[in-house]
Amino acid sequence: MDNLYSNLIHQTFNFPQEGFDVNDNELYFNDIALMDIIKQYGTPLRISYLPKISSQIQKAKRLFNVAMAKVDYKGKYVYCYCTKSSHFSFVLDEVLKNDVHIETSSAFDLQIIKEQFQKKALNKDTYIICNGYKRTNYKQYISEMANDGFNIIPVLDHLEEIDYYKKHVKAEKLNIGIRISTEEEPSFTFYTSRLGIRNSEIMNLYNEKIKTNPKFDLKLLHFFINTGIKDTIYYWTELNKCLNIYKELKAVCPTLNSLNIGGGMPIRTSLGFEYDYEYMIEEIVEQVKVFCVQHDLEEPDIFTEFGSFTVGESGATLYSVIDQKQQNDRETWYMIDSSFITTLPDTWGINQRFILLAINNWERPCIQVNLGGLTCDSMDYYNTEAHTNQVFLPKIEKSDKKPLYVGFFHTGAYQEALSGYGGTQHCLIPAPKHVLIDKDEDGKIVTWLFAKEQSYKSMLKILGY
Repeated sequence: MDNLYSNLIHQTFNFPQEGFDVNDNELYFNDIALMDIIKQYGTPLRISYLPKISSQIQKAKRLFNVAMAKVDYKGKYVYCYCTKSSHFSFVLDEVLKNDVHIETSSAFDLQIIKEQFQKKALNKDTYIICNGYKRTNYKQYISEMANDGFNIIPVLDHLEEIDYYKKHVKAEKLNIGIRISTEEEPSFTFYTSRLGIRNSEIMNLYNEKIKTNPKFDLKLLHFFINTGIKDTIYYWTELNKCLNIYKELKAVCPTLNSLNIGGGMPIRTSLGFEYDYEYMIEEIVEQVKVFCVQHDLEEPDIFTEFGSFTVGESGATLYSVIDQKQQNDRETWYMIDSSFITTLPDTWGINQRFILLAINNWERPCIQVNLGGLTCDSMDYYNTEAHTNQVFLPKIEKSDKKPLYVGFFHTGAYQEALSGYGGTQHCLIPAPKHVLIDKDEDGKIVTWLFAKEQSYKSMLKILGY
């Protein structure tokens, strides 16, 4: 039959591809037999494949270093992991194996940094770039770590922030960054980002509060694009604005030597995903190089803050289809054994699409379906893919002895933070098991249970029962 699920995937995409393959009509993810994982742990199930984190970091490092070598770029490249994408200890443990640095966005992040320091996973030379609007406890922890000798760089987000450091930092020197308040894309409902300091105030901030205080050295200029690093007129325009501000500051501030090109690189959210990482990185490095040569500037060190890029493609979320419902003549519903609202909040919160594939039954005919979650909310569904406005999955037969299993892939960033990990969720749907997957020294796959499926007792305790 021509409408087999296997034929659909192979004819629609360049398949198999990196991270995905099929053997005996069952899906493999990074050479992991997912049916074996399901047989051992059941569903619903969240998995994290740790080696993918390191491979993403090394990929970015390699591409930036090659790009710099091609144009004889004099500055160095500094990879920072953006902790807000996933704060789990196993993520930070894997990240820090790769000689990288850290970007934080809240006070509690710094307590995680201290834990990692105690474990000797990082040292006091590690850059800790502190972004975000900072309440008192965040500024307090920054000051304490600066006084304790950590290589911490608070990136100023508002004009009065530096006043706290002036009063509380006792260290001889504190390196400072400034975040530029960038313009948003034309499609946004507001014109300028709420974060950062507007261009017209940056020079006055430097002259009045940084230059005049021998305790402070301005080291880093930071700009952030919400939509990430993309080949658009908008991105290149904002980069050029940042470079011009860098030039103006550098003329009066000899200590300024670093440019933080905030905004992440995208991850694959469809098998049809296309993004030329090599071109984008080479173009960024070359534009910075050309600008510096034209204006006789020392080429700055380039910092990046990659969160989703680092951890996103390491994750997958697996479900069983527990029921098939024909609700009218046209709509077939596959009901999963969990909820999209609670396990993949991006799918309904911002209409994020992920790679969706059947895990078994690839030899079956495929049909168009809607996927439904277990909550009573009308928004608890998934019925469109990134490449089309439909979902196709293998047909279920009444005689089936085992269920159809489906997986959403590259879900490793933000999902637990957005859904409220460890708390209560919509309709009290329990958080699924979480399994970690790694390779031992011989390259053999090893798995272990990081978290059990949430129990009713833990929920009732949170609710005061």
